[in-house]
Amino acid sequence: MRTRGLIKETVAALMLAGVIFAPGVALLAQAPAPPPNPLMDLPKTIAAAPGTLGVETAMTSSGKMVIFAWFENKKAALAWYYSDTHQALMKMSGPTRRPRGPMADVPDDGRPIMAIASVTLAKPQDGIPQAGLPPVSQIAIELYSPLPGGLALGGRFAPARVSVPGLLLEHGTTPAGAK
Repeated sequence: MRTRGLIKETVAALMLAGVIFAPGVALLAQAPAPPPNPLMDLPKTIAAAPGTLGVETAMTSSGKMVIFAWFENKKAALAWYYSDTHQALMKMSGPTRRPRGPMADVPDDGRPIMAIASVTLAKPQDGIPQAGLPPVSQIAIELYSPLPGGLALGGRFAPARVSVPGLLLEHGTTPAGAK
């Protein structure tokens, strides 16, 4: 007898909860999705750009989010620089222009270029205002080109298509991306 009463009370409580919470759930279901964060798809967008040899992401012990992107050469890196996506990201960060243009000091020698972009998100106590994107306390973009030498045992960090003069590939090493 007690069990039957408990079942009735439980059913009544569930019905009451449905009446109370149903309007909120219905409104939530109809709410528009938040706009996509362009930073979340950035590695895929870079990888799809013409002349991109590969993209890797990482998180450093100090909290920096890092994208490593390898480009065939200066022309490919500049193509990414002038892409709609990169230009939109640059506009979000405010005006920063180089008097001689981008990559003016980078030689156009046909060698691959690795771009490292690092971002540190601001902590709430940093007091950095938010404008649609997560607040950032640090951003840096640095360019590098492979130096001759190095050693690869069991794989490489750079994509296999990145040519490194004098790189010692030990017997049995499988280039990155190869099966």
